[in-house]
Formats: sequence, C-alpha cells, structure tokens
Amino acid sequence: MVANKLTMTTTESRNHIELVLKIARMYYTDNLTQAQIAAQIGYSRPTISRLLSESRDRGMVRIEIGHPLERLMQLEDALVRRYGLKCARVAQVNPGQDPSTIVPRYAAALLTEKSSPDSLITVSNGRAVAATVREVAIQDWPKSNVAQMVGALSPSNPMTDSPDICRMLAERLGGTVTTLHVPMILSSAHIAAAMRQEPQIATALALGGGADVALEGVGATEGDRLSPVFDAYVTPHMVKEIRAQGAVATVCGHFIDAQGRPVCSELSDRIISVELDRLKRIALVIGVAWGQEKSRPSRPAWSAAIFPPSPPTKPQPKACSPDIHPILPRRRGRIWPGVVWARHYGVDMVCRRFYPESVGRRGYRRDMGCCR
Repeated sequence: MVANKLTMTTTESRNHIELVLKIARMYYTDNLTQAQIAAQIGYSRPTISRLLSESRDRGMVRIEIGHPLERLMQLEDALVRRYGLKCARVAQVNPGQDPSTIVPRYAAALLTEKSSPDSLITVSNGRAVAATVREVAIQDWPKSNVAQMVGALSPSNPMTDSPDICRMLAERLGGTVTTLHVPMILSSAHIAAAMRQEPQIATALALGGGADVALEGVGATEGDRLSPVFDAYVTPHMVKEIRAQGAVATVCGHFIDAQGRPVCSELSDRIISVELDRLKRIALVIGVAWGQEKSRPSRPAWSAAIFPPSPPTKPQPKACSPDIHPILPRRRGRIWPGVVWARHYGVDMVCRRFYPESVGRRGYRRDMGCCR
C-alpha cells in the first residue's frame, strides 16, 4: 500500500498512468485498432498491446459481458434441469409492465416456432389463450387446421370463447378451423354422455385429442370462486364441494388436485372437452399462465395432469416457480398421433377434406400413415 502511494506521487508514474488510460479509452471506447493507436501516440504496436494488458491487470479496465436475455436463459436452463423439461420460455416482465401483455408474446412465438405449415393445433378458452392467439404472427399455412378442444362458454360469459379463438388463430395462420358445436357444460351428465356419442362431436374431440400442438390456459381455484369459465355453471355449494375434494387448478375444463389427479364431481360429468388422458398424448402442450395466484397452487398439479410419466431419458415436465412467468412445452412427437384410433370417428373424411392432395384413391394419407 505504501509502494502504491509512492507511485501515485511521482510525476513519471502519473504520466504513465495517464498514458495507459488514454490508450485504453482509444482502444475500448473509440474502437481504434492497436496499429492506429500506435501511429497516433508514436509507440510501437507491441508496446500498445503491453499497455492495454497492463490496463486490464491493474483494474483500470473492467470488461463485463452480459445481456438481459442471459438471465432469462439461465432461468430457463434451471427450469429444464429442475423439472426435466424439454425446453422452457421465461418472459421478461419489467417493473410497471403487465404480464398479461408480455407473456402472450413469448407464448405466441413459441407456438409458431414449434408448429409447422401442416400442423393440427388445438386450443382451449380463457384470457391467456385468447391473448396468446392475438400475438401470433400472420402466416401462410393453408394446410394447417385449428381444432376446438373444449365446448363453448355460456352466452353471458364476457370472456373470448373457444370457437372465436379457433377462428382467430385459423385466420392468422391462413388455415382451416374445426369447431365443437356444443356447450362446454350441459345440464346433465346423461345429456353430456349422449352428446359425446354424436359423430360430429366425437370427430371434433378426436381431432383435438390427436393434435400436434395444444395451447392451453391454466385456471386457479383459489378464493370463493372457480375459474371464470365456470361462473355461469356453478353455485357456492358446488364451489365448496369441489374445493373440499382438493381441486387446485383447472386444465381443459377439468379440475385437478395438487398431484395432478382428476377431481371427480357432478360438474365433471357434464363437461364436453378433450379428456386429460388424450391431452397427455399430444406431442406438444403449451401452457400459458401468469400471476402467483395461479402458479403457487397449480405449479406441480397441471403439469402432472397434462404430461405423463416419461423414461429417464425423456423426463416429465412440470411447472415452475411463482416469481417467473413460464411457457412450458412438452417434447415433440410424430405428426397427428392418435389419428389411426380417431379414424373410427370419421377423421378420414376430415383428412380428405383438409388434405385432398395427400389422400390416394384408397383413402390413404401418405404423410400420416392413416387409412380408413
């Protein structure tokens, strides 16, 4: 320390430090090359290189390499490692910004990135899904199809309904749409069971369950109400009963507990929606949600409900911590999984309609491996 004070007192030392700082600023701030600096200062190029090294060694120059995206990428890597995800997206929400305007942009970008021009995409309802679809970039995908995975909401519900969301997404992708012409919740379980047997309804549900990509919102059941999509269908007594059975979240119209298991109730039997077992078999499921009221109770639950157990080489995805806003995709598989099973419900006719150029005289769709 004494030696350092002495070097600061001599004129020669001060002049040397001033020279090193000048050269460092010319190189790092003015972006001059070492040859240009040498020509201006009158020193050799090796001397300039040595003085630049000295500026770094003595702490005159502190180089910091980073980008705001790096932190997000680190969080995404941590999610992948901790929860066994195939990949993850974390939205950067700055102070003063509304997550409902930021998170959907990330989800929309992920949706188009993981989809293809001939993808079959199924979507649910709710604010998060509608906001995501509005952010989807315009595409020219005439072979794509958007299928409705859950029935329509009550006319009194102000939320954007699933048929409207499907049409909106189909318009943005330039593809076709398959709607589910039935209410989300019927008046009785008997009527709901009969409606599921109708060929048109069965075909639409089969398409939704065999999609390439699913876009799904996550509803919370905190407080004295369920997800807003159920406002017109439940009573306070039903809410209390469903909460007493351990329901913490809703996925695709289904109530699930903290372990991701379905919560059966009188309301569950009246719902028209793609079943959770089929949802698990969809190659890519993108769940969109924000806010601690959704992430805390449903964090382990909805991912367990959507994503089935996987072998060690393909670990099971789960949700993430409540202080970040995740968009969680499942691993991608082959095109139209489950379509061979769904052909019994008339999907071949739908395939012929959507892809007439790919269906031969014997009704064989070559790129799907599906025959009638």
